[in-house]
Amino acid sequence: MPVRVTLDALIVAKGLKARDLAQEVGLSETQLSLFRSGKVKGIRFRTLARLCAALDCRPGDLLDYDFDAADLAAPDEDD
Repeated sequence: MPVRVTLDALIVAKGLKARDLAQEVGLSETQLSLFRSGKVKGIRFRTLARLCAALDCRPGDLLDYDFDAADLAAPDEDD
C-alpha cells in the first residue's frame, strides 16, 4: 500500500515516548503501536485530530503517499 504512516519520525523529532503519547491521546499502547506500524485499515478522524493536537502537527505530517497507478483502478469489493 502506498500510504505510509510516518508517526514514528514525528515522535522521535518531538522527543516523546510512544507510551506518553498514547496516554495523552487516550489510546492503548497496542492501538498506537498498530497505527505506527501501518497495520490498521483506517483511523477515526477524532483520533487523528487528537494525535495532531498532542503533536502540534497536521494530518499530512503523520501520513505519506507514494503514487501507485493501481490506486486509480476500480476498487475491490473488500475496499
